[in-house]
Amino acid sequence: MAEIVVARGPAGEIPAGAGGGTRRRLPPAALIAASALLYAAYSLMRLRAFRTGSYDLVIFDQAVRSYSRFDLPVAMVKGVHNDFGPHFSVLGDHFSPILALLAPLYWIHGGPETLLVAQAVLFALAIWPIWRYTERRLGRGAAYCAAGAYALSWPIAEALAFDFHEVAFVPLLSALLVERYDAGRRVQAAGAAFLLLLTKEDMGLLLTGFGIYLLTRPDEQEGERRGFGDLLPRGDRRAGLTYVVVGLAATWVCSRVLIAAFGGDNGYYWAYGALGPDVPHAAAHALTHPWDVLTVLADPPQKVVTMALVVLPLLLLPLASPLTLTALPLLAERMLASRFGNWWEPHYHYNAFIVAVLVLAAVDGAARLRGRLGAARRVPPVPPMAGALAATLVCVPFFAYRYLADPALWQPNERARAASAAVATIPDGALVEAANGVGPALTSRARVLLWDEHPRGAPWVVAYVGQLEFPFPSVAEQRRRVARQEAAGYRVIFQREGYIVLHRDAPDPW
Repeated sequence: MAEIVVARGPAGEIPAGAGGGTRRRLPPAALIAASALLYAAYSLMRLRAFRTGSYDLVIFDQAVRSYSRFDLPVAMVKGVHNDFGPHFSVLGDHFSPILALLAPLYWIHGGPETLLVAQAVLFALAIWPIWRYTERRLGRGAAYCAAGAYALSWPIAEALAFDFHEVAFVPLLSALLVERYDAGRRVQAAGAAFLLLLTKEDMGLLLTGFGIYLLTRPDEQEGERRGFGDLLPRGDRRAGLTYVVVGLAATWVCSRVLIAAFGGDNGYYWAYGALGPDVPHAAAHALTHPWDVLTVLADPPQKVVTMALVVLPLLLLPLASPLTLTALPLLAERMLASRFGNWWEPHYHYNAFIVAVLVLAAVDGAARLRGRLGAARRVPPVPPMAGALAATLVCVPFFAYRYLADPALWQPNERARAASAAVATIPDGALVEAANGVGPALTSRARVLLWDEHPRGAPWVVAYVGQLEFPFPSVAEQRRRVARQEAAGYRVIFQREGYIVLHRDAPDPW
C-alpha cells in the first residue's frame, strides 16, 4: 500500500501522495545534484591545489584500496606513524567497516578523487530525508529552506575542507533514522541505525540519544497530525528503551572489544583525564562532583563557542525540540574531553556528525512552537526556516567556503606547480616518505608513508620546508630533518619553492 502522509503548509493540508509526484521530486533532486556538484568541485580543487593531507586522506585511500583487493583495511601511513606497524588495520583505530561499501568504486577508479566524490554525493543525499521530514511537518516552502540550511551549513563546509572521513555516511543515515521513524517506517529506521553502528564505534551514542528522545517526547504533538507516525503506539517507550540499550552495548563492544581485536589500543582515545582514568571512575566523579562537569564543559572557552555555533545559525530552534537529545551524547563526548583539542573546535569534521539531526530538530522545534503559541498558528511556517537559511548564508564567509574566493584554489600557483613537479620525480611503486600535503598526489601509484620526525628508511623522501607542516613543531625542525637525511646518505635530486626530493639507493624496509 502506498504511504499516505499529511503535509501542513500555508495552503492547508495536502496529501503528500497526491498527483504530480514527479514534479514534487524535481526540486529536491535538483538541490541534491547542485550540492553534490559544489561539494565535489570544492574537494577536487583542494586536492589539485595540494591543500589536502596524508592525514587523513591517504589513510582512507589505503584502507579502501585494501578493501577493494579483498584484504583487511590496512593503512601503512597510519600504522607506521603511530607505531602500530606497517600492516595495521584501521579497524583497530576506528571501527568503520562501512567503508567497505566504497571498495567497488575503486575497481572503476582507485584514488583519493573517488573518496572525495563519494563523500560529496553522500553529504548531498542527506537533503532528501531532510526535505521529506520538513515538507511533512511544515510544508514545501519550509522544506526548501531547511534543505538549503543543511546544504550550506558550516559543519558540512568544514568537513569538506578536511578531506574525507567516515562522517560522510552519517548525515544521510542519521536523517534517514529520524525521518523514516517519523514516517512510521520502523524497519527502515532500524536499517539506518544498523548502518550507523558500522560507521564508527561511537555511533551507538547517537542511537542512545535517539532512544532517550523517544522515551521523553510528548505523546501528542501539540494536537497536530504529523503523518503516519501518529498511528504508532503513544510515546513508543519500548522502541526508545531498545535504542538506548543497543546503542550503549554497541558502543562498549566496538570500542572495548572489536578495536582491540584488530590490534588497536583501547585507551588511545581516552580523553577524559580531568574526570577520571576510565569510564567507571569518570562516571562516579561526574555523579559526585557535578560542578566539575560544568567546569570541563567550559574549559577552554572555545567549547562554549562551538556549542553555541551549532545552534545559533538555526535560530536556537533545536532547543525547542526534544529531538536535540539525539545529538547530545555525541556532543558531550567531545566537550567533556580534556585532550585532543581538535574535538571541540568548530573546524574539522566533527560537527558534521550532528548537523543533520540538529536541522531536523530545528524543524521540529519550529512546528512545536507553532502548536504551543496560539498566535504563531496564524504565521506561515516558512519564516522560521527562512530565517535559519538566512543565518546560514551569513555564516558562509566565516568558514571553509570562504576559500572559494581564493584564486589559488582555481588556478595553481607557483607552490602548487613546484609540488606537482616534485611528485613527478617519484617512480611508480616506490616507497616514499611524503610531506603531509603531497601524500595524496602520490598514493594512487606509490606506497606512501608520512614524512615525520622519525626516519623510516624509505628510498625516496619528499620533504617540505616552505612553511609549517604536520606533524612537525616548527619549520626549523623540518629543515633539521632534511639535514639529518642528507647526513645519512640521501642526495637532493629536486629543490624548488620549499619542496625537496631526496633519494638513497637502499632496499625497501617493508
